Amino acid sequence: MSGSETRSPFPFPFRRRSSGDVTKNLASVSSSLLPAFGTVVDDGYLHLKKYVIAPYDRRYRWWQTFLVVLVVYSAWASPFELAFKKAATGALLPVDLVVDAFFAADIVLTFFVAYLDTSTYLLVDDHKKIAARYITRLLFPMDVASTLPFQIIYRIITGEMHEGETFGFLNLLRLWRLRRVAELYKRLEKDTRFSYFYTRLIKLISVTLFAVHSAGCFYYWLAAHHKTSGNTWIGVQVKDFKHRSIWLGYTYSIYWSIVTLSTVGYGDLHAVNTGEKIFNMFYMLFNIGLTAYIIGNMTNLIVHAAVRTFAMRNAINQILRYASKNRLPEGLKEQMLAHMQLKFKTAELQQEEVLEDLPKAIRSSIALHLFRDVVASTYLFKGVSEDLLTQLVTEMKAEYFPPKVEIILQNEIPTEFYILVSGTLDVLVYKNGTDQVLSKIGPSDVAGEIGVVFNIPQPFTMRTKRLSQVIRLSHHHLKQMVQPHSEDGKTIISNFTQYMKDLKQEMQQEIPSLKELLGDTTVEQATANEELPSSDAVNSQRETNLEGTPEDSTSLASKYPTRVIIHGHHPNESPTGDTNGKLIHLPDSIEDLFNVAEKKFGKRGNKILMEDGSEVEELDALRENDRLFIF
Repeated sequence: MSGSETRSPFPFPFRRRSSGDVTKNLASVSSSLLPAFGTVVDDGYLHLKKYVIAPYDRRYRWWQTFLVVLVVYSAWASPFELAFKKAATGALLPVDLVVDAFFAADIVLTFFVAYLDTSTYLLVDDHKKIAARYITRLLFPMDVASTLPFQIIYRIITGEMHEGETFGFLNLLRLWRLRRVAELYKRLEKDTRFSYFYTRLIKLISVTLFAVHSAGCFYYWLAAHHKTSGNTWIGVQVKDFKHRSIWLGYTYSIYWSIVTLSTVGYGDLHAVNTGEKIFNMFYMLFNIGLTAYIIGNMTNLIVHAAVRTFAMRNAINQILRYASKNRLPEGLKEQMLAHMQLKFKTAELQQEEVLEDLPKAIRSSIALHLFRDVVASTYLFKGVSEDLLTQLVTEMKAEYFPPKVEIILQNEIPTEFYILVSGTLDVLVYKNGTDQVLSKIGPSDVAGEIGVVFNIPQPFTMRTKRLSQVIRLSHHHLKQMVQPHSEDGKTIISNFTQYMKDLKQEMQQEIPSLKELLGDTTVEQATANEELPSSDAVNSQRETNLEGTPEDSTSLASKYPTRVIIHGHHPNESPTGDTNGKLIHLPDSIEDLFNVAEKKFGKRGNKILMEDGSEVEELDALRENDRLFIF
């Protein structure tokens, strides 16, 4: 195989897209456009028909954003022109015509924009289907009605300018364009490139300002159309207000609207006639709902930002109560608190909740990107195949530990081992009432593998010296993944054996029966190599299983025999020289077990007892590391 064809350590789905492609894909997802299965939405993905625009096209997006700016103007001008007729026929008229022209162009453009079929999630680029869909929906008549300049059309037909109230209310149809603003906010809330907090905050401010502006303009309209101008809320304060400046009336209107919305109610501007009182009642009822909406949203945003801090403080208080109730030592309580604080501090780095929701292939790619080189550089897995390395890394779990915390305790049952990614661990042993430091291990070193490989209680305590990140793998997963890779298994055993031989003398002395364990490991490796089945035998076994014969559930146990510790005396006796016992592989029969015990202790026994005094009658009932007393 040539160098150019060297296999990448990452799976195909992970390496088929560049970072630029990923960014485009994220942008398409954030815009609520779902691609079909097996496809990625980007600029060159679809070949649409001629004169058809993709809805996610960047230029079309900018056009839509520009229209939103014009919508903001329409939302302000429509109520304003209803209240102040002079503005509608004066300086704002040319601006309205220009804005209407842009929206008329957008109506034409919509006939050329592909749409997403919600049943297939495919873009439809057929011109007839696009036109039929647009015309038959409510969008088309409302877009046309909100765009037509009714006042200009009337003037062209009749030759005179009409200043009645009809055109003022027809101009309110432009508020239909506000749906574009709602769609923009909806898209921005899902777009990770924008802050969700500030997007929601700006949305709430926009809703409040529009409500204040609309209510103020309509309240002024009520006063301007009352039969007695002096018997109105503004006429009491400003005589002949209809002939005063437009901006004076607008200032009074907005002042009243804000004071009423904020429930301050100074009383300087108040309802005078019946119509104004009725409008005030409905406006204040509306204010109750708007205030509840704003307060609820703001509370949710603030609480959401502080929820992790509240959870951390609650967890710490629970730890303190538990430690106090059970009278735990001060050092152990400090370890618990340090671990809990570190858990919350590193939550953003681990994000287990996020990873759990991702497909396995993506999680595996992330693990390979983060930890593959670390695992490959450990002594235990040097020289293993890429397949086994990938399987090991994808099953490992990352974890952080604060300083001065034990991650492995001496004499605990070996269930998993650790690979140090960063930080430092002290290797300790408890002697003469104190912890003695035997050595230190750093990044890419392994902790706890001695107990896992030998299947004995952990001989050392591992304590963090500073903030450390580790990845861990269970004993069960290691055996399960190594079993089909015989060559890799031999490599791992060879690496481990050499490491144990090079271990410091003082550390070797702390491992009981090390020579016997190393001898058993070597014999087990050789036996496994001799008993490797040929491919024909494996195929024959598979065919047998397919024909209905169940696979031997104890095949793994037969390849890796159960280990037990034997003693040559009664459980209640404690003779000198036999405190630790002898670690052996459990033979096939009780008679063979008596023969092994005779070779180890120089005398033949005729009875086998467990540690609790019960007599052993069947070897199948024994478990790993059981202690047997033969006498």
